[in-house]
Amino acid sequence: MLRRLVLCCLLLCAPWVAHALTAAQAKAIADGDSDERIAALNAAAAEGAPGLGEFVQALLDDAVKVAGEQVFVVRDDKAVDATGAPATLPAEAEDVVNNNRVRGALNAARAALQLFSPDLATRRAGIAELQKESLEEAQLPLIDKAYAAESDAALKEALDRMRATILVAAPDKAKRLEAVAALAGSGQASVASLIQERLAPDAETDPEVRAALSRALDGIRAKLAWGERAGVVFTGISLGSILLLAALGLAITYGLMGVINMAHGELIMIGAYATYLVQNLFRSWLPELFDAYILVAIPASFLASALVGAAMERSVIRWLYGRPLETLLATWGISLVLMQGVRSLFGAQNVPVENPAWLSGGLQVMSNLTLPYNRIAIIVFAALVLAGMALLIARTRLGLFVRGVTQNRRMAACVGVDTAKVDTYAFALGSGIAGLAGCALSQVGNVGPDLGQSYIVDSFLVVVLGGVGQLAGTVYAALGLGVLNKLLEGWAGAVLAKIMVLVFIVIFIQKRPQGIFAMKGRSAEA
Repeated sequence: MLRRLVLCCLLLCAPWVAHALTAAQAKAIADGDSDERIAALNAAAAEGAPGLGEFVQALLDDAVKVAGEQVFVVRDDKAVDATGAPATLPAEAEDVVNNNRVRGALNAARAALQLFSPDLATRRAGIAELQKESLEEAQLPLIDKAYAAESDAALKEALDRMRATILVAAPDKAKRLEAVAALAGSGQASVASLIQERLAPDAETDPEVRAALSRALDGIRAKLAWGERAGVVFTGISLGSILLLAALGLAITYGLMGVINMAHGELIMIGAYATYLVQNLFRSWLPELFDAYILVAIPASFLASALVGAAMERSVIRWLYGRPLETLLATWGISLVLMQGVRSLFGAQNVPVENPAWLSGGLQVMSNLTLPYNRIAIIVFAALVLAGMALLIARTRLGLFVRGVTQNRRMAACVGVDTAKVDTYAFALGSGIAGLAGCALSQVGNVGPDLGQSYIVDSFLVVVLGGVGQLAGTVYAALGLGVLNKLLEGWAGAVLAKIMVLVFIVIFIQKRPQGIFAMKGRSAEA
């Protein structure tokens, strides 16, 4: 029994014994018929020959030459033979030419060699690279060996699916049915395309296999459809969170104070440019802390826009309360001044704002659904800003004064509230929140002098639809318009979607002028 156990162990371990790449193997891989070269490549990869990865990379870099039975790798005018020993390159040495099929096999072999790495991330990268290549049955032993050695459940499942993509075209009917059963659980578009190809009349003739392929294709398409629906909802919520950030400041300046601030978009722009300046400061003076610049840019963008808003209120807007037409014209003129000032300082072209490393990339939920980290961060950020604003308005002394002044200015003045100072604070708060919106927008789009113009109209629509002076209505309107807009875009296109949303808002306001929630503010005093 002990002898049998030792023999079994030797047989299991034998495939893992690695032999160095020999000159004969290198010659077979570099020279000859494509089928022979690919077979030699797969055999060497299955052995796990040390040095094969470097040789494959040299072939992909067109750095390999052949002279008779000798193979040379030439880099920087220095030649070594297939074993890595220094050599003299003969004058008759010829370049190795790799056609597309051989190059695909080389890429697959390079990725396959990563499957045996002890590092999980390296193995995951190798599988991801292999999934992009057209695999052949000759590569099956290598994948089987990697499957047997893999300990991670997710990677093992991916290897099993990869194995099935090869066996789905096998001559044996049982193997094809087994492969179809394994592929049926996939939710990848590439697998759906593979099954669609197999359903061609000249690809699969067996009725039983064709029926199994059809059932598998229907299941995969159903999963892909759910991924697309979830993607539309997520992009709608993402757009809604951006609209919410852009409209929250306007909910104070217009909703609570009754000021039609046409420069609100430029306050968003100022927040974005403040983020750009903080980024440049970190890049120049604190490059090792660059990924943390956004944490400084958030308060900087708030303060920059709040100071500009306070200056606007004290210099112009304080004289125009209760005169909406004059306020609209004055703030429109201020918006032009701010845009031209930014053009003079930074130029008319967009400026680059780079995401921190921890906001780059995304979370893959399904094969066709990846949630970008920067979008997720904006959704969370919008929720935090909303919570902070709600607490400020409802639970602080400043919030009490703001609510008192907006609901009954004369009575608030009679009990000792400095209404002029409260107006300045409230307008600066709304402007600062607009700056926060600009900071968030800098992480997902271009930063330029016209940044705010893209959001000013939508911001007013959100505030009016939600109900003037109502934070809850602003939230419902922003998220609702974001999701509705993305749903309509998939059905009618971006331009028609905007038109349809505008028509919906016009009809809704005609039927319910106060918006989703009843209007409150100075206009209610009349």
